[in-house]
Amino acid sequence: MRPAIWALAAAFVLILVGIGHAGSTLIEPFIGEYKGSADVVNADGSSAPRDMSVEISQNADGFNVTWSSTTYKPDGRTKEKSYSVDFLTTDRAGVFSAAMKRNVFGHAVQLDPMKGEPYVWGQIVGDTLTVYNLFIDATGGYELQQFDRTISEGGLTLEFSRLSNGKEARTVETFLEKQ
Repeated sequence: MRPAIWALAAAFVLILVGIGHAGSTLIEPFIGEYKGSADVVNADGSSAPRDMSVEISQNADGFNVTWSSTTYKPDGRTKEKSYSVDFLTTDRAGVFSAAMKRNVFGHAVQLDPMKGEPYVWGQIVGDTLTVYNLFIDATGGYELQQFDRTISEGGLTLEFSRLSNGKEARTVETFLEKQ
């Protein structure tokens, strides 16, 4: 009986290693640093110039996506935002959970959208890496951001959209050149 238990345990470990390896193989074509700029179009039709960058790297448990944007205001002010998220493989092929904080046991876990924190996950389908951010506000409304980064010759094509309670609030489409 014991050899059967050991064989079953070994098979389970190999399956988990295979899941992790499959995730690392999917991210490899995206690894790199990319930069570009675009005019961000708001729901009211107005637009603002923005510089954007993203760095995608592999780590021991999955991969990391770090992105930033600099918005240029008409009065000359600038507004900079940066985000960095680690993604872990899941038991679903091509779907990745975000590891944005550690629990009391030191395990990477998702944030809690019911506390106003973003719920983030990723997906790779073919040559597109998509990152989703879901925010739930204090009244129960929501905002969903979607970043599609598609491999293109010389870099990535970025398509960003933001829905607020089901209505399109902002879109961006641009090319990010590989550095």
